[in-house]
Amino acid sequence: MNIALIAHDQKKNDLVQFVTAYKDIFAKHALFATGTTGSRINEATGLDVTRFKSGPLGGDQEIGALIAKNQMDAIFFFRDPLTAQPHEPDVTALVRLCDVYSIPLATNMGTAELLIRGLEMGLLEWRNVVKENGDVNGEK
Repeated sequence: MNIALIAHDQKKNDLVQFVTAYKDIFAKHALFATGTTGSRINEATGLDVTRFKSGPLGGDQEIGALIAKNQMDAIFFFRDPLTAQPHEPDVTALVRLCDVYSIPLATNMGTAELLIRGLEMGLLEWRNVVKENGDVNGEK
């Protein structure tokens, strides 16, 4: 499965620790991340991470484009709700695309824990059926 890893500055350490804790599960999947987040995860875990631009420079939009093409299966986006983000419209658009295309999205440690356990248990296998059928939000 294709998994995106994104974190605002104040949440990067949390995401790195989370991926480190579940490294064995993440290692079974293709990982994608925005700039600095991807570098930090790679350095901490040794996992191969395809990196896009940083969020403010379009990385969120690059991941959003993959969602719209049915090429992303889950998103771990540790957001900082207490700090204003200069690219907030991009963040909102990414969350919206996850809702439009039914992509599981964890925005905090609590939902991330549930999503990673679901991934481990094979509960996201329905994504493979969607991709095989070419059915993206009712479009073929």
